[in-house]
Amino acid sequence: MSNFKTDVLGNNAPIEKSLIETIGASIALSNTDSGTKYLVGTDALVITLPSTKKGVEFTIINSGADGNNIITISPAAGDAVIGSIANAAADSVSGGVDGKDIINTKSTANKGDRITLVGDGDSGWYIVDGVGIWASEA
Repeated sequence: MSNFKTDVLGNNAPIEKSLIETIGASIALSNTDSGTKYLVGTDALVITLPSTKKGVEFTIINSGADGNNIITISPAAGDAVIGSIANAAADSVSGGVDGKDIINTKSTANKGDRITLVGDGDSGWYIVDGVGIWASEA
């Protein structure tokens, strides 16, 4: 049985997983994982996003100790991560380049850093919420 999350435009994205899941190894997400919040307490994980689909949403939360985790979020080759996260020191701005990762940097990582991404079904993944220092892959 699927639940659906509907955005303001009436687009439905299925939610078929528990709303919070702890991951301890690199993972490739699928569109059916939409709506799940992932807790990441293990260093050096790569979270691979599916090709963008309108309305699909993921939240990645650093649950590890301060300065312990580097979390890499990798979009599909034809998708970009677009947007920014406001921070007191300096904003984290994604380069918006297809196929480039966004990374919660280890040296500045804090427990509770997070990023929420929503697919637009065309250009890629938009940052709609976040906390912490996230850097675009060079």
